[in-house]
Amino acid sequence: MFIDGQWLEPGPSFEVTNPANGEVIGAVADGAKEHAAAAIDAAHRVFPAWSTSTAYARAEVLSKAHQLMLERKQELAELMTTEQGKPLKASLNEVQYAADFLRWFAEEAKRIYGETIPSARADQRFLVRYQAVGVVAAITPWNYPISMITRKVAPALAAGCTVVLKPAEATPLCAIAVFKILQEAGVPDGVVNLVTAQDPKPIGEEFCTNPLVKKLTFTGSTPVGKKLAQDCAPQLKRVSMELGGHAPFIVFDDADPEHAAKGASLVKFLNTGQACISPNRMFVQRDIVEPFVATLEKRVAVMQAGNGLQPGISIGPLVNEAAVSKVATQVEDAVAKGATLHAGGQRLTDDELANGHFYAPTVLSQVTPEMLIYREETFGPVAPVIVFDDYDEVIEMANDTHYGLAAYIYTQNLSRAMRTFEALNFGIIGINDINPTSAAAPFGGMNESGLGREGAREGIAEYLETKLGGFSI
Repeated sequence: MFIDGQWLEPGPSFEVTNPANGEVIGAVADGAKEHAAAAIDAAHRVFPAWSTSTAYARAEVLSKAHQLMLERKQELAELMTTEQGKPLKASLNEVQYAADFLRWFAEEAKRIYGETIPSARADQRFLVRYQAVGVVAAITPWNYPISMITRKVAPALAAGCTVVLKPAEATPLCAIAVFKILQEAGVPDGVVNLVTAQDPKPIGEEFCTNPLVKKLTFTGSTPVGKKLAQDCAPQLKRVSMELGGHAPFIVFDDADPEHAAKGASLVKFLNTGQACISPNRMFVQRDIVEPFVATLEKRVAVMQAGNGLQPGISIGPLVNEAAVSKVATQVEDAVAKGATLHAGGQRLTDDELANGHFYAPTVLSQVTPEMLIYREETFGPVAPVIVFDDYDEVIEMANDTHYGLAAYIYTQNLSRAMRTFEALNFGIIGINDINPTSAAAPFGGMNESGLGREGAREGIAEYLETKLGGFSI
């Protein structure tokens, strides 16, 4: 753990394993509630100095961290693949994405502008300024173990906040590597703190109930996000939540079905389907469903599963046994209720895959609302195809979810694209685009997919309070 500028002796620890083969790759400190409290105290103590430092000073530190992260891109990516499982190419892309947040918010630190407001009184002036909210507690997930850290820590530091972070218990080594970069970049002692723990509950409770924490930011499941928000409510603590998704992928009959299926396969099986913006329901208009499914089958047939450090691997392991079981249950339920299985549909246990958490990339068609996969977030490599006939029908089906994070549209009709973009109740929508994300773009969902936005200028606003001054002259 890293508290008040010091790396603590491990003491009690827990093992970290490679999900591709079950091998132990390290051990990290098993922190407790008192460690979280100590980290919060340290962050609170140095907050006045950090928050009143110049925007240029904060930007310089973030820029240095950006430089260091890019210099260590290869080793960070290899660590991520070993600890999290995604193919090395995807890990390299994530490190770049993570570094982008450091660079973007280094610049945004210098764009925190105030404003003046005209008054109805001749002797009065209004002045608005934006200032750091205070100590921020951050909880990050395992599926994007580096970029989700910088997406939270970079805007917090740019705004002048201090931070205590608890990374996912499955990927603490990536977090340690990021914090070593922040330390080397010149972040002052106590400004960033890292608490690792095998049991996240006591740390989360301290984050929610400690009055010195002024904001909680969390990325993870909707049920856990709801619980954390509830625990923060008695103090009216500010929260940002980036939660689950159930993304529709809508393909209209004027789209090229092969092109759409290629895009669908790239985004569906990205990170082995373990992404909150991963398409979970593929709605394809009836006239083109056959070529769409046929192309998906061809794409899946050439996907190789295995250890992501090996060349040519496109499907990595799932995070743990529970994830494999959830995917298997959804597929078995769908097939039992009449879905057609075109590819996959089983756990992979051959040869070197035997000790890992692998599930074959899977394509289902004839999926209906009665099936679990139609309602539940899958978080695995399964592409369920649902046929639709008309526009109103597919909009109703796509919006029939309590989630609202991401959606995708394929059409060559500009009018239809605009109408669909406006009609879908989702925070991020890709129109003929499978990667509608960037450090410069706001990321977040509607409904039960979260609160607030990360990235873009909205991302730094989440860490700022608005203060009004009324001057009588």
